[in-house]
Amino acid sequence: MTFEPITTERLLLRPPRLSDAAELAERRSHAMVAEYQNWVPPYPLERAEEMLDGLTKLNGPVSDNWWMLTIADPQDTIIFGDLVIHPTFDGRSIEIGYTLDPSAWGQGYATEAVHALTERLWSDDQVTRISAMLHPDNVGSAQVLERTGFRCEGHTRLSYWVGNDNSDDLLYGMTRDDRADWLTRPRNTPAEVCLVPVDADNVHRLRKLEPHRSQQRFVSSMATSLADALRPEVHNGGLTVALPFGIEADGELVGFVMITAITEYHPHPELWRFLIDRRHQRRGIGRLALDAVVQECQTMSATALQTHWCEGRGSPRPFYEQYGFVPNGKIVNGETEAVLTIEDT
Repeated sequence: MTFEPITTERLLLRPPRLSDAAELAERRSHAMVAEYQNWVPPYPLERAEEMLDGLTKLNGPVSDNWWMLTIADPQDTIIFGDLVIHPTFDGRSIEIGYTLDPSAWGQGYATEAVHALTERLWSDDQVTRISAMLHPDNVGSAQVLERTGFRCEGHTRLSYWVGNDNSDDLLYGMTRDDRADWLTRPRNTPAEVCLVPVDADNVHRLRKLEPHRSQQRFVSSMATSLADALRPEVHNGGLTVALPFGIEADGELVGFVMITAITEYHPHPELWRFLIDRRHQRRGIGRLALDAVVQECQTMSATALQTHWCEGRGSPRPFYEQYGFVPNGKIVNGETEAVLTIEDT
């Protein structure tokens, strides 16, 4: 069956042509592009021509074979990258991949392309699963999958080889039920966000909250956070008093936050844990929840709120700084410490 081109707001996803060879070879020869891929640069023009010669003889994806779409601008004058498609089990399960030129990074093209491709693939009623594999350090690629509804299903160790080098691998997947759940998730800015005490009625729902896989190095799991709430640590010579709360948005439990109380050993409260469930991110809930945290701190007559974060791609640093937290120059246990001044009301 012929695979018809896909047009989105900013992209054209079309079958490959032999004339794409030079740009394909140049793109795959770029060290930044090849870093987490299954080829070693440079990528010869002859190899690109040979690949495209085989692909152009196919009208579309064929089970147990890799096929490719070229990602271009709507006028088909600029090539941004490519998508690859690997159907198995007679097309019922499909693995995808994507590669963009660095000049096209950071503009949302990969997310737009992957979303459009998966929507086309799901239009085939026999498809039951779409998946992707990536290097654990490829945070940008993980974020693309997460923003389009994929879930991380596994982490394999020393399982992937490129030449003489091997690495771990992350497995992402999406089923039809996953897709339906993702498409029906709330996307509006909630009218009301509030903090609610953790109790026997909501603790089991809290345990099910989770961030995206790419955020787990910055955000403790709910199991760890609830354990820390029950068994606080000693800090600055005194026992930390933990104040855990669930975050509700329009009556639905969507996150968790834990601050510390003011004691003789801790003159300022600390934002110790903060998690918004993956299905409820990008709704403005984080900022509204911080507003509620500040209000809670004001009831303690606090003049400042401390927090800390790990640095790196995907770090919450931009979020905290936009809210008003200012790094104080201290690095505690490898994390940047920052302070928010709390004004009187």
